[in-house]
Amino acid sequence: MPVDDQEQAARINRVVAEKNLVVVDAGALQIVDFENCRATCVLTPHAGEAAALLASLGKTIARAEIEADPMAAAILISKLTGQLTVLKGNRTVVAQGERSYQFDSAPAVLATAGSGDVLAGIIGAMLAGNAQDILSGESDLFDVVKAAITLQAKAAELAAKNSTVVALDIAEAVGRVIANS
Repeated sequence: MPVDDQEQAARINRVVAEKNLVVVDAGALQIVDFENCRATCVLTPHAGEAAALLASLGKTIARAEIEADPMAAAILISKLTGQLTVLKGNRTVVAQGERSYQFDSAPAVLATAGSGDVLAGIIGAMLAGNAQDILSGESDLFDVVKAAITLQAKAAELAAKNSTVVALDIAEAVGRVIANS
């Protein structure tokens, strides 16, 4: 049975109303009611999704401006939502309040369709694996997310050595990167 948009939005907001760790990507970015969000979220927009999210939060910033200064955009999103933000792009940025980090240029293969979905999955897996420590304060969410982004970049580089890369190749290379670490 298909789920309508209102039902899907209600489900998303029920999840974030609880004290959970949640990765919020794509269309869900504009659905989350951040004022009533009790979850610890990792937001993973690209520049276009960031522009739409900012507009929904009352800040109109063009995609080109976000691409020109991803650090400022990620910090703004994090401050407005109260959530850690990963602004995906050529220079992926992680921001949590005033705290931020910009990665060096991403491997070109990360421009592959679906690579952002792979990143969301890696972040989700690492949040799940470290949930108790993150929620208790023993592990730092910011550092766990940075490690996930680094893992994706290494997997992309490894996948690119063998062939033309699709997102599944990056996902499949994650295990090899971990095994070789």
